[in-house]
Amino acid sequence: MTPTHFSFTSAFMLGLMGLTFHRTHLLSALLCLEGMMLSLFIALALWALQLESTGFSTTPMLLLAFSACEASTGLALLVATARTHGSDNLKNLNLLQC
Repeated sequence: MTPTHFSFTSAFMLGLMGLTFHRTHLLSALLCLEGMMLSLFIALALWALQLESTGFSTTPMLLLAFSACEASTGLALLVATARTHGSDNLKNLNLLQC
């Protein structure tokens, strides 16, 4: 395993572990998701550069577009949750009551 591959794998795993174990606030969950998407974007961009193929050059940009859509949706949900519930604590959210 190359050091570059190890660093992107560990960055993705740290984001995944942060999303799994530290789920107290919605904002921290969104930051962990953005860290995971950033590590995936950089890894895919380097992979496309190593392959030197024009077919794989659009994949990182497509991932970046989906990441921007995910970030905007997450921030919209964060604002809506903060307005209705008063905070972004995930423990206060209950799907059974509206």
